[in-house]
Amino acid sequence: MNTVKPIFLSLLSALILAGCGAQKTSNYKSFTPITEIGSIAKKKPLTETELKRWSHYDIIKDTVPGMSVDRAYAELLQKRKSKKVIVGIVDSGVDIEHEDLKSIIWTNPKEIPGNGIDDDKNGYVDDIHGWNFLGDITKENLEYERIVKDKSIADEATYQAAKKFNDKVVAEAPLYKKHYTKLLNDMQEADKIIAQQLAKSVYTAADLDAIASEDQLVQKSKMVMKQMFSYGMSIKGLEDTFKKEIEKNESIINGDNLKPDYRKVLGDNPNDITNNSYGNNNVIGPDKDEALHGTHVAGIVAQLRNNNIGGDGIADNVAILTVRAVPDGDEYDKDIALAIRYAVDNGAKVINGSFGKAFSPHKNWVFDAIKYAAEKDVLIVHAAGNDAKNIDYFDNFPNDSEDRKTEFSDNLITVGALNFEYGSNIVAGFSNIGKINVDVFAPGVKIYASIPNNEYKFLKGTSMAAPNVAGVAALIRSYYPKLKAAQVKQILMESGVAINKEVVVGGNAKDIRPFNELSKTGKIVNAYNAILMANAMAKK
Repeated sequence: MNTVKPIFLSLLSALILAGCGAQKTSNYKSFTPITEIGSIAKKKPLTETELKRWSHYDIIKDTVPGMSVDRAYAELLQKRKSKKVIVGIVDSGVDIEHEDLKSIIWTNPKEIPGNGIDDDKNGYVDDIHGWNFLGDITKENLEYERIVKDKSIADEATYQAAKKFNDKVVAEAPLYKKHYTKLLNDMQEADKIIAQQLAKSVYTAADLDAIASEDQLVQKSKMVMKQMFSYGMSIKGLEDTFKKEIEKNESIINGDNLKPDYRKVLGDNPNDITNNSYGNNNVIGPDKDEALHGTHVAGIVAQLRNNNIGGDGIADNVAILTVRAVPDGDEYDKDIALAIRYAVDNGAKVINGSFGKAFSPHKNWVFDAIKYAAEKDVLIVHAAGNDAKNIDYFDNFPNDSEDRKTEFSDNLITVGALNFEYGSNIVAGFSNIGKINVDVFAPGVKIYASIPNNEYKFLKGTSMAAPNVAGVAALIRSYYPKLKAAQVKQILMESGVAINKEVVVGGNAKDIRPFNELSKTGKIVNAYNAILMANAMAKK
């Protein structure tokens, strides 16, 4: 029988991690974690309005694999006092002027705005709301491309692996170009036919369902467009995506992808970690639209709750500290290492990292930064990646293990992505998995949050799952500030809801596995259970 099992910290586990000091806690003796139940009876599909906050819903009450955030606030946190927590967003930049974020953006109390002086003497002039380690860079090479161009930046084994990967990419590029060209042509032709059939250029999936014509060409076009709608993007968005993929593969075929040196405009040496005086204080970046990813991530964590605009963030008392270090392409190890240290040194207690790559020539710099964060009691939440791979066997940097087996610190948690349907398709088809190297799962499909210019959008990815967890982590650290980073990680993992189901993996209907084999815990993060566990641990 398919069941949802409660996961709650034992008193023994709480005692093992004791020593967090006395603090005022609530008496939740009458409250219990989510209890074991039979198979959940799926209610009717979520409406568009409900989808905008499904990650806040309760798995039992709402029959979607949300994190029970609303329930935690309503039943456990009302009239409770909390402490402001700084959350570092290491990403593509954040629109700090956004209507739903501007009031919660971190401001450096030691820096005088606009005086051109490094008042706090940290090496970064006028870093009022964070730091931009990319300067005016928006696009970058992938790491394997940089290694192939300059083998001196990596050891021989890494170079050979990068070269082998590049050869494979070059060989496959014509096939991918053909594939995306066909998708684009099929979509454009089908869209034209459906628009004529409906007598309107903008239509919905419901409009498609209402088409009664038995004309074979109309029926074929209907099937094509239903498939396109299933991707969760607008027709214009898909068109732009397909064109971008075609251009990318043309560039690979011609070898143009290896030619650019985007970094030279920054003026630093990316292979010298001691050369750290570079970048600027423009945390949005040179093009606000390019800050879409980081703005969305920040919104998931902390966009204002209950203000009747946009979506709701997970945490209700945080300050967002922005560190711009993730370009359109692969991030540099140096930038990530310095970004983590910057966030730590400026008081972040949670850092979200919704980025990743397969090659990391200077991974030890990032390892050292993660260890530094651990020493300073900072939790790092990292996205597992969107390649539908098992990262117990494939590299996904940064991580907290040099051999993919043994963790060197206890302050980094890696998150896979969930779909909004409780059932066999609960795991997002793109999500990486790993019994050893993925810790938990969290909502990562159809996540509604802020994007630049006071707008909002649904996005999907483990990039969205990670900040959902970072938000719960911030919630714990806000209401139970004496709990340590390692304890918060343990709470997030052990308080999750275990799913005892066989599920589709990698979007492949023929690949069916038990959910508990896809991560270390076999659980999905649950804020309600986490608060109960944090309360019990704080009492110890």
